[in-house]
Amino acid sequence: MNITPAQVLDSLLAQRHSCRAFLEKPVERATIESVLRTAQRAASWCNSQAWQVSVTSGQATERLRAKLLAAERAGEGGGTDFPFPQEYRGVYLERRRECGFQLYSAVGVERGDKEGYARQTLENFRLFGAPHVAILTSDPGLGVYGAVDVGGYVQVLLLAMQAHGLAAIAQAALAHQSAMVKQELGIPEERLMVCGISFGYEDTTHPANSYRTSRAAIEQAVHFVDA
Repeated sequence: MNITPAQVLDSLLAQRHSCRAFLEKPVERATIESVLRTAQRAASWCNSQAWQVSVTSGQATERLRAKLLAAERAGEGGGTDFPFPQEYRGVYLERRRECGFQLYSAVGVERGDKEGYARQTLENFRLFGAPHVAILTSDPGLGVYGAVDVGGYVQVLLLAMQAHGLAAIAQAALAHQSAMVKQELGIPEERLMVCGISFGYEDTTHPANSYRTSRAAIEQAVHFVDA
């Protein structure tokens, strides 16, 4: 039976999820480079390819993880390079809550457990135990459309990782520490940090990886105009 490209894409999208617990096992450099070569084919406005990517391994990951945790525990943070959403409301708030409740339920954090919420939030800055993190930045002169191009790159990168048997999670939370992250990794200060992607091999036994989020029907997102 021949499998079509559309079926391959559907399968990858169905399998991919945000991984929140990783094995310590590092990914071979050749595999990482293969993933990045695939992601480099992402579309961008005028082929500007606004993204720059810094990828950590080994001690570089451990140093960054330690600094992120220390800064968050101390309540330090220079703020984000892009403004975060002003407000979640309506269906967007419902979806956000559903995702959060699924996670907290999976890891045994009961509703109203503020200490549990804080503990789970810190996992973002522990990189969920991942051996690698990719930090994605955009050129400031390209404005919001540069960030849009980086977002497109993120999606291709996540699918390429899935195709190579890797697990990943895109993390806007890391942008709370954008100034420190850029300084630590030698990223020019003027670059705008969009997000980080922690990646590696999934710990399939961890309860944080036991649930899957839902997706809205296309009728809720698409409006066809035929005449």
